[in-house]
Amino acid sequence: MALRNGLNAVYQAMRAAAPYALAEAVRDALIGHGSARSVELLLADYALVALRPVLADPDPATPEIRIDSSAAGRAFASQQPLWEDAHSTLYLPVTACGERFGVLGVRLPAPPEHDEMPDFGEVAAALAHGLLGADRLTDRYQRARRLARMTLAAEMQWGLLPGYGHRGTGYRLAGQLEPAYAVYGDNFDWSCGPGSLTVSITNGMGEGMRAALLTTLAVTALRNARRSGANLEEQAGLADEAVYAQYGGREHVSTLLLHFDAVTGQLSAVDAGSPRMMRLRGTDVETIKLEQQLPLGMFGNTAYTEQSVTLQPGDRLVVMTDGVYDARSRQDGSFGEALLESAVRSTRLQPADEAVRTMIRGMLTFREGVDVFDDAVVVCLDWTAEQQADDLPPARGDVM
Repeated sequence: MALRNGLNAVYQAMRAAAPYALAEAVRDALIGHGSARSVELLLADYALVALRPVLADPDPATPEIRIDSSAAGRAFASQQPLWEDAHSTLYLPVTACGERFGVLGVRLPAPPEHDEMPDFGEVAAALAHGLLGADRLTDRYQRARRLARMTLAAEMQWGLLPGYGHRGTGYRLAGQLEPAYAVYGDNFDWSCGPGSLTVSITNGMGEGMRAALLTTLAVTALRNARRSGANLEEQAGLADEAVYAQYGGREHVSTLLLHFDAVTGQLSAVDAGSPRMMRLRGTDVETIKLEQQLPLGMFGNTAYTEQSVTLQPGDRLVVMTDGVYDARSRQDGSFGEALLESAVRSTRLQPADEAVRTMIRGMLTFREGVDVFDDAVVVCLDWTAEQQADDLPPARGDVM
């Protein structure tokens, strides 16, 4: 019960810490009040392939901690605490509101008792909430996450994102960009409300800065309309006008706008372009056919029409841009409908965030060895139809 007695001291240390010193505050408090021998904060890189240490001095000769082949990575992927005997270390997911930051590694003299697990989980969750705010004020944690230099266009695109994932009452949501360090015009955005969610998936034409500037305008216009209280049809119309006013029809943006009611399962959609949506129900995969309307910015006076799709509890929606479904292999084969359905079906036992990683990895494996000139987005929405409080600490006995 050593940590239980020191929890207030840990929280006080986090509250008093400067944004760039959160990791040190948690480390020192856990060592001083929680019997930890050492502590490391491992943050997931932008491509979600490796975990990067924040507290240790970076050493170019030290191999990356790969998510798919390490104990820390298993804790990150499963979102469950994991005890590793070899290093006497407890790995705890650092996650807030469904946004996965990484893993907290706590080296202890012995495996924690079952009644200590909720306390360790609370510390990791509190650290995650602290990181949500710290990222607005310091570059430290974003720098730690980078495996490679990021292009300016990618920097702009990542700056637009709401995050990697979100967990709301009755639904789970996740998204990922690829290539993470050189993305062009593909993007996604979302905003949650009481029992509902608005999502946009955007595929801007062009490459590099040209595409990034176009998408930035479109996403910002959609946000401006959404925050003014506009419905989906009005959001699309106002963004269409904004892009046309700037580019005069020379550039346009393919966008899928969604509004999801997590109470009734009703999905409203405006399909203004190329993003594709598939539904997984049990083991059945179906492409959701919507009426394709003109991309944003093509004419500037387009009237958009909303359509409805009814979901059932347990349904999964996977939305992807053409960088996924038009991917080519070295044999010049297309990812195609059959492979897409198989890839979506293979995620049925995974949570939304891991489903997105699986889809991206499948696409990368398929096009391995091919020069890539298009970026890609995958977004996954699960209707869990459940009532859960956000960020409950891990249940007792979750040590693996």
